Amino acid sequence: MQLKIMPKKKRLSAGKVPLILFLCQMISALEVPLDQKLLEDLVQPPTITQQSPKDYIIDPRENIVIQCEAKGKPPPSFSWTRNGTHFDIDKDPLVTMKPGSGTLIINIMSEGKAETYEGVYQCTARNERGAAISNNIVIRPSRSPLWTKEKLEPMILQNGQPLVLPCRPPIGLPPAIIFWMDNSFQRLPQSERVSQGLNGDLYFSNVLPEDTREDYICYARFNHTQTIQQKQPISVKVISARSSRERPPTFLTPEGNASHKEELRGNVLSLECIAEGLPTPIIYWIKEDGTLPINRTFYRNFKKTLQITHVSEADSGNYQCIAKNPLGAIHHTISVTVKAAPYWIVAPQNLVLSPGEDGSLICRANGNPKPRISWLTNGVPVEIAPDDPSRKIDGDTIIFSNVQERSSAVYQCNASNEYGYLLANAFVNVLAEPPRILTSANTLYQVIANSPALLDCAFFGSPLPTIEWFKGAKGRALHEDIYVLHENGTLEIPVAQKDSTGTYTCVARNKLGMAKNEVHLEIKDPTRIIKQPEYAIVQRGSTVSFECKVKHDHTLIPTVMWLKDNGELPNDERFTVDKDHLAVTDVDDGDAGTYTCVANTTLDKVSASAVLSVVAPTPTPAPIYDVPNPPIDLELTNQLDKSVQLSWTPGDDNNSPITKFIIEYEDTIHEVGLWHHQAEVPGTQTTAQLMLSPYVNYSFRVTAVNNIGQSLPSKASEQYFTKAAEPDTNPTAVEGLGSEPDNLVITWKPLNGFESNGPGLQYKVSWRQKDGDDEWTSVLVANVSKYIVSGTPTFVPYLIKVQALNNVGFAPEPAEVMGHSGEDLPMVAPGNVQVNVVNNTLAEVHWDPVPLKSIRGHLQGYRIYYWKIQSSSRRDKRHIEKKILTFQGSKTHGMLPGLEPFSHYALNVRVVNGKGEGPASPDRVFHTPEGVPSAPSSLKIVNPSLDSLTLEWDPPSHPNGILTEYTLKYQPINSTHELGPLLDLKIPANKTSWILKNLNFSTRYKFYFYAHTSAGPGSHLTEEAVTTMDAAGILPPDVGAGKVQAVNPRISNLTATAAETYANISWEYEGPERVKFYVEYGVAGSKEDWRKEIVNGSRSFFGLKGLMPGTAYKVRVGAEGDSDFVSSEDVFETGPAMASRQVDIATQGWFIGLMCAVALLILILLIVCFIRRNKGGKYPVKEKEDAHADPEIQPMKEDDGTFGEYSDAEDHKPLKKGSRTPSDRTVKKEDSDDSLVDYGEGVNGQFNEDGSFIGQYSGKKEKEPAEGNESSEAPSPVNAMNSFV
Repeated sequence: MQLKIMPKKKRLSAGKVPLILFLCQMISALEVPLDQKLLEDLVQPPTITQQSPKDYIIDPRENIVIQCEAKGKPPPSFSWTRNGTHFDIDKDPLVTMKPGSGTLIINIMSEGKAETYEGVYQCTARNERGAAISNNIVIRPSRSPLWTKEKLEPMILQNGQPLVLPCRPPIGLPPAIIFWMDNSFQRLPQSERVSQGLNGDLYFSNVLPEDTREDYICYARFNHTQTIQQKQPISVKVISARSSRERPPTFLTPEGNASHKEELRGNVLSLECIAEGLPTPIIYWIKEDGTLPINRTFYRNFKKTLQITHVSEADSGNYQCIAKNPLGAIHHTISVTVKAAPYWIVAPQNLVLSPGEDGSLICRANGNPKPRISWLTNGVPVEIAPDDPSRKIDGDTIIFSNVQERSSAVYQCNASNEYGYLLANAFVNVLAEPPRILTSANTLYQVIANSPALLDCAFFGSPLPTIEWFKGAKGRALHEDIYVLHENGTLEIPVAQKDSTGTYTCVARNKLGMAKNEVHLEIKDPTRIIKQPEYAIVQRGSTVSFECKVKHDHTLIPTVMWLKDNGELPNDERFTVDKDHLAVTDVDDGDAGTYTCVANTTLDKVSASAVLSVVAPTPTPAPIYDVPNPPIDLELTNQLDKSVQLSWTPGDDNNSPITKFIIEYEDTIHEVGLWHHQAEVPGTQTTAQLMLSPYVNYSFRVTAVNNIGQSLPSKASEQYFTKAAEPDTNPTAVEGLGSEPDNLVITWKPLNGFESNGPGLQYKVSWRQKDGDDEWTSVLVANVSKYIVSGTPTFVPYLIKVQALNNVGFAPEPAEVMGHSGEDLPMVAPGNVQVNVVNNTLAEVHWDPVPLKSIRGHLQGYRIYYWKIQSSSRRDKRHIEKKILTFQGSKTHGMLPGLEPFSHYALNVRVVNGKGEGPASPDRVFHTPEGVPSAPSSLKIVNPSLDSLTLEWDPPSHPNGILTEYTLKYQPINSTHELGPLLDLKIPANKTSWILKNLNFSTRYKFYFYAHTSAGPGSHLTEEAVTTMDAAGILPPDVGAGKVQAVNPRISNLTATAAETYANISWEYEGPERVKFYVEYGVAGSKEDWRKEIVNGSRSFFGLKGLMPGTAYKVRVGAEGDSDFVSSEDVFETGPAMASRQVDIATQGWFIGLMCAVALLILILLIVCFIRRNKGGKYPVKEKEDAHADPEIQPMKEDDGTFGEYSDAEDHKPLKKGSRTPSDRTVKKEDSDDSLVDYGEGVNGQFNEDGSFIGQYSGKKEKEPAEGNESSEAPSPVNAMNSFV
């Protein structure tokens, strides 16, 4: 198998092939190779190679030279037309044609005038194969006329007034450059207040006294003739006024509120606004409905002139200038329209064909307005040219089929509109030539191993030959997976190895013959430095040696050269070089630097460097270590399009060797003042080859780094502006999403200024339907990040690509991205919705998915709406807010948690896409089974008596079904906190109260109460209550089966049980609820006012504290409410005072000695003790317990739940939050279960036989009975934990 080259299918590997002009192609043919021997045999139509510009302004003082050069075989002859008619140069002695070309030389320096030869000239180059024509060259002599004489009156005006000094220069060719100077030829200073307009006039926003002068002179410079014309001086006198009246801005130019500006594509758009006002106005510019283009917008003349370079149609629009000072602002709108002279999209290319082949010439141009395309043949309009059966014209394309030798001709394409024209020549040359190989035979190529090898085979032939390569005499085939074949016939070996050595044969074939050529390839070993010089630090006066051993191919002869700081070694006998070494003797400070060993062969070059540092001889003072000094002397060399070499001189390393250099760059076009990391190089290197990007104005700086730290940056280098190039990359993050059902919004992340690679950044946005056969639709947009395609079908996949381009060309072909047009709401509801009730709080829903086409968007999931429509235990149908559950993706089932038992629910299902929800499925109704009820809402224990208690309750707030019954469990609590036997009682569901009889008197009971449904028992409430004890032994009246309301409210059975300093007051109340009780008491028989204590809540007991021992008290209870009333009085007596260990001074030794001598002190002490007793002073419990001598009874304090000391002040302190239970015994679920007796205030406190009060018992957690669901431990009010003796 031979390796064949098919040029139409191969891609040229740019940058690797040598410059060899090669073959022509059928459709986009190239030039015939300019090989001298080849040109001697081949005929070629004429080609214009050089011509004068279309608009040619000449200097009338010099001869006129009109260029016209052309090539062809045979050499072409030349003729000219002037103003559309033949120009016979033989009849004009002043006109000659340059030999061998068509260039005209008109001798007007000896005689004649330039104006005589004004006109439109066109050159024709003709040979037997056709005729090529030049552009129409318009010849005009330059003109620099004088100013007309005029008398200029002095201008006198007051301080602060506006002023315009007219220039009105004469009309010259080309237009003059205007500037203002004085008599001394010094430019007049300009500022925001004084500036020159585009028309040359000098504008003053407001004048000042210093503007007074007599030599305001306008100059016109005509560059073409190098002449300057001067206007008569203008005199201005400014009179100082006492005060200049300030005024808002008005425009001096342009006039009115709006104006229009038209500019051609590619030109510089200049917009001007100059305003007057006092103070001087400031000018601002904006573009309506857009932003000013970055990198192409410049402000001139103190922002009074806005310039946009390289304008395009995208720059059309309304621009607004705003003039503003402290007194106001005005604006002027300039409507800009960008037109375009014709410009090439595809210019016609020369076409070389063989007889019988087909081809085409394409001429495509654009402009605004759209240019008209016309064709000429050999300079004659094709409509009147001789007919050619092989030619067919289709608008901007000429199609050739089955061409013959007579089809050879030169075709001209003319694209024109009102703003200009384009003219291009392209020949069709029909040749029949056998293959020829233009590369010299037996060429020897030598290549270093592991580098690319390029073997040339330049060829020519018509028809286009195919190329085959063979290796070796036996014609061993070359495989495409190892070799790369270029369209010009070159064979590339990407990585040449030793076995690549040999003879290669190139064979070119077409139907007219065959040609071949042999070349030879040799692979050489690379040159390497196997022992590199090393960094050295030496003292002055010592010797240093650097070693550099080189290994190379034995057939190559290397040369080794030593450099110091990239230059030659000093011409000093101290430097000696032998085969592998460089030695320096008697080293001094000047020898420090970088020494480089360079090994060269004819094929490659390698180098290695080392730095020599010279230090002072020992002893030396302790070095001071610091960061390096900044590098200096930055220099740019080897300036190429995409690379530059930066060199620098290191600063002092401050006794710590430099380890590396950091190179940064600044882009003064795109990001002024922002420095970016470019590269890092070792500390021994002082040059770096930097790779650059196109269209960047680079400045570089270098920072040195050692072990101490980083130096300050160096000063910036000179600027280096790289040429523009086509973009290297395309926009990223390309997406296509519709915002409406009938559009496609294409978005992308634009290139930044650094990535644009040149001016005029635009994007080519292309799209087509993914599943159709449509062609790509493309638009060019300005530097934006979004494009909206309208009129698309709903939710259709599209292939999208966004390609960057600038004024130089296009970026590489972009990748295709799939997007979708806009979504619309789904059309179909899910079907076959089924509900499976799992338990009384959970249901499972199933449905069938909707068809994908009906979704009309990205499937987000399914959404279930569900709501309770009726509780099975209630008959009301209150509206309950709907709940929503969403199931992502394509799931077709889901669970509904958190349902209420024994309830009716309804639900529907909807499909969801990115636009929203589709229609709902028909409602499905389901109900949940019964569940256990919640605890009863409340439980009150009222009307305690000797042997009965009345229970009242409210049903559960959440029955979760139909209540079947209530269960009441209760058990007594004995004096040791132990629970008695548990009794069980069933109560019908329709009851809300119950009288519990046959209870023990003065006994605490614990109750457990809960409701039932058919699903089982619910949560329970617990409560405690105590039956009463009649102190007189008389049983209270039977309250019957329910709570009996008294006819008139009254308080009865007032009872007081007293201890030494404490009394428990209890009573019975009959009457309306929600009354407030109070207790009044005082010393019996005293005329002092009653003391009043308020009872918290509506309980029927209260504890009085701080009473005096052995004292009779009177007490009564009152109620505040709708009708105030007071109970009858009762009298009780506190217990006698017990002996205590108050300060026993009798046991003090010093007191016994003084007692006999100081009787008065004893009397005073007795009086003090008597006063303290009358005020109810403190009686420490601890001392009483110590006096009682009971070792098991410990003092108790308030912070651990027991009593400490009692005092009057404690009577008014409220109990801690949550420490009391309402007297009606109502208990909520969140209330504390602690008993009132825990605080020593219960009505069931008891006395010992000696009359002492039984104190508080410990408030431990109670335990539930074994049958219950919870466990607690109840305290006992019966036995005392502490007693007073």
